[in-house]
Amino acid sequence: MALSSRSRLSLAAAGLRLHGVGLRFASATASVKPETEVDTSENEIVAPDFTNRNPRNLEQLALARKERGWKTTWPKREFWHRLRLERTQHYVEAFVERSNGDVVLSASTREWAIKKHLYSPKGVAACKNLGRVMAQRCLEAGINFVNFKAVIPWEYRCDSARIRKSYAGGWCRSA
Repeated sequence: MALSSRSRLSLAAAGLRLHGVGLRFASATASVKPETEVDTSENEIVAPDFTNRNPRNLEQLALARKERGWKTTWPKREFWHRLRLERTQHYVEAFVERSNGDVVLSASTREWAIKKHLYSPKGVAACKNLGRVMAQRCLEAGINFVNFKAVIPWEYRCDSARIRKSYAGGWCRSA
């Protein structure tokens, strides 16, 4: 007859008690040293010289302020990132720039990786595919909100509308 492990353990403990030896388990023994209590009050002190290592944190949480400027300034600077579209006679270029004018990302139909998939580097289909590429690059760079308003109102044409639609299809939201 096979004994279960529990019954074997109880038989072994009974045999040891007969010989005057007690059976002790590690969890039942009291620790020899009492634990000293750690003072955590020094962890609650805030350093007086705090350095923000992620300046875009509030922007990524959509809590950062947008510089509104004066009412009469043109073009408006009420954005974190703006998509700018430039069309030349032969190519289409798209830029994502910050409100201070620095270019963060760019894509163009001059790039061979984009150009080799296009029939023509200057048409509406090129603008649509360029919008997809820019949406992918923005998401890879951590840019989730992009303002797409034409700098000059009469530049809002079919090509720029296609870029805007493909941008929205790439899950990058317009702010």
